Amino acid sequence: QVQLVDSGGGLVQPGGSLRLSCAASGSIHTIYVMGWYRQAPGKQRELVAQITGGGDTVYADSVKGRFTISRDKTTANLQMNNLKPEDTAVYYCYADIRAFTGNRPRDWGPGTQVTVSS
Repeated sequence: QVQLVDSGGGLVQPGGSLRLSCAASGSIHTIYVMGWYRQAPGKQRELVAQITGGGDTVYADSVKGRFTISRDKTTANLQMNNLKPEDTAVYYCYADIRAFTGNRPRDWGPGTQVTVSS
């Protein structure tokens, strides 16, 4: 059994900062990739950022220079600076995990709301 718990969302003014965290627990052998997607009302889910176990990162063009993803063995963090109203969305963390019983389908957290508004 594997569980992802994400936290850190909230309401912030434009230009402000938030830090999201995603913690994986359970029978985990290896976490290959961790990251976040986001989905705003009426829009498709989009990749925000991801990071491999080796530290390789990918960012959406819209967040480059403002968001920074980091991780240790089982926890990922997304530092979001200079937030804009268009960053408002539900943010879903995910992880590609090898359990002790084998590779798992992608695991998802329940999502956390980020609202950027004055």
